[in-house]
Amino acid sequence: MSGVGMNSPHHGDEIVVIGSGFAAQQMSKSLRKLDGERPIRLITADSGDEYNKPDLSHVVSRGCAAAAMTRQSGSDFAEQQCITLLPHCPVLGIDPANRRVLTAQGSFPYGQLVLATGASAVRPDIPGSEHLVTLNSQQEYAAAEGLIQQARRIMILGAGLIGCELAMDMASAGREVTLVDLADSPLSTLLPAALSQPLQQALRSQGVKLQLGQGIAGLSPLDPDRPDGGWRVTLADGGASEQDLVIAAIGLRPNLTLAESAGIEVGHGIRVDERLQTSDPHIFALGDCVEWQGRLLPFLQPIVLGANALARTLLGTPTPLTLPPMLVKVKTPLYPLQLAGRTQGEDLAWQCHWNRHGMVAEARGADGLLCGFVVGGDKMSAAFPLLRQLPR
Repeated sequence: MSGVGMNSPHHGDEIVVIGSGFAAQQMSKSLRKLDGERPIRLITADSGDEYNKPDLSHVVSRGCAAAAMTRQSGSDFAEQQCITLLPHCPVLGIDPANRRVLTAQGSFPYGQLVLATGASAVRPDIPGSEHLVTLNSQQEYAAAEGLIQQARRIMILGAGLIGCELAMDMASAGREVTLVDLADSPLSTLLPAALSQPLQQALRSQGVKLQLGQGIAGLSPLDPDRPDGGWRVTLADGGASEQDLVIAAIGLRPNLTLAESAGIEVGHGIRVDERLQTSDPHIFALGDCVEWQGRLLPFLQPIVLGANALARTLLGTPTPLTLPPMLVKVKTPLYPLQLAGRTQGEDLAWQCHWNRHGMVAEARGADGLLCGFVVGGDKMSAAFPLLRQLPR
């Protein structure tokens, strides 16, 4: 199968992108904006359909079916962008010496290769973890859609950004939601515990039961003969609860297998330099799989900026990625939050302005200059003026 879209004889200079998520599609679009002729091949293990991943946190309240999330089919995307798409084509390996990508549908040469292999939802190492539902893709939601629709009692592991959004969304749709996290406060990797208090109150007012400072030890079926008959969840402190569904939202782990097996340097992610180049001069990486300046960047804005810079690099104008201070939005409608800059650290001095409906909290470093902020509730409009004050 030759794929969908444009085929070109100039295989030697073909840019091959592996992946199908936002990063892979953004990469294709950024290249096409700059060059209408360069052959581009997108190889993906799934359909290559385009959808908005952040919507996964709000599917229950919106009553959105998995199929309805599709914005554009993979074949339409390929035709629109004039690229060759190989859908349902898992990549088996990369041969860097001969610059070829090996797949079940044959091997394909590349001039330059972009790895946009994404990240997978982390599962805790506990008995029964294979029964946990994850919602990190449209495909995962499609697989669990029936279970989610039927479940009345839902436990969510992880009170980070996605876990809090899911908890509030599902509770607003009338589900009995329990939110469990090892940390003593929600969003513990993003902001100090004191600043999460209004969000905790909003979650509780929505009916979410918070079990913080608590992990789970395992889960087992309530009825061994009925795999969809609910779960007995054993908590780390020995307590137990009965749930119809347990969702893991404890974080993402970059997909590194393909890069590692090709001898490309990896750490927490695929290590890249300022031009998103890996340890192989012909191979680049973008998106959730990347480790850039020692950190992972699992947000949309760095992908958009990264794709724009990388497109220029691949087309002959080496362009480093520079990231401005970026706004992180927590879409919890009863008490939304936005934050940017450095919001964690014992050395920060906080100035907070609160009322019943909202807050503005500014973090200042030892030099007294603004280095981060959190705004919440009805004070969201304060975010952009503060963002402009942050050092670039």
